Amino acid sequence: MNPVKRTRVFLLLMAIVLAVLYAFPFVLVILNSLKDRVQVIQDPLGWPTEWKWSNFTEAIDKMDFWQALGNSLFITIVSVVLVVITSAGLAYYLQRARTRTANTIFLVLVASMIVPFQALMLPFVSFFGANGLGWSFNQLTLSIFYVGFGVALSTFLYHGFISNIPFDLDEAAAIDGAGPFRTFMTVIFPLLGPVTATVSIINALWIWNDYLLPSIVLDDTSEKTLPLRTFVFFGQYTSDYGLAMAGLLLAMFPIVIFYFIMQRKIIAGISAGAVK
Repeated sequence: MNPVKRTRVFLLLMAIVLAVLYAFPFVLVILNSLKDRVQVIQDPLGWPTEWKWSNFTEAIDKMDFWQALGNSLFITIVSVVLVVITSAGLAYYLQRARTRTANTIFLVLVASMIVPFQALMLPFVSFFGANGLGWSFNQLTLSIFYVGFGVALSTFLYHGFISNIPFDLDEAAAIDGAGPFRTFMTVIFPLLGPVTATVSIINALWIWNDYLLPSIVLDDTSEKTLPLRTFVFFGQYTSDYGLAMAGLLLAMFPIVIFYFIMQRKIIAGISAGAVK
């Protein structure tokens, strides 16, 4: 076997090993979602002795699945739409302005990406809460917070993508009488399809699965998202892991479908938006 073939075989074996390691936790979740609580504790790695499909219907009832699903959909859709509009417009301005102020703003946005939310959590809640600005924490407020935390990375991706769009298009639109806003909406934004898909997927996955920020902001039980509602399966003295795994699968299903629908555009969008 020549060196090229050996390299290919080695890379194939490595890919298979990594795929198995990656899929193993998901297989465990699926298997344990079909067991009762006792069997999950006694044999978490084994096959179910009795396939308990009723776990899913019990999980739907116990976690108020449909209400939590509606809450998650509302927060995710509103947040992603606001992030796309805000970051795309901001990136267009920063890239086309070419001023020292615009460059400084862009550098500040990029630098802010390295600051973890945990470092800002307590002062953040204190500033916007009852002791600060006195905001009423609800789903719309949570969506605005997501825009603030998601706009930096999204603007970075859009900025890199827009830099590859010739400025001649802006000049042609200006000759036809279009202002900056109309130029962006009718000429530039329709060209941002791949990076918009990437930004939508990244932010949707993050917002849909986020637990920490909604747990701080949402106090009303009727407004809680799916990650928050799955916590009902874990009590102070006992936990029903079979129902919890079923609830986790139900919570993952919508966002996994969305990812598979949009996955073809994510690689193209990241490579085009991150490399100038």
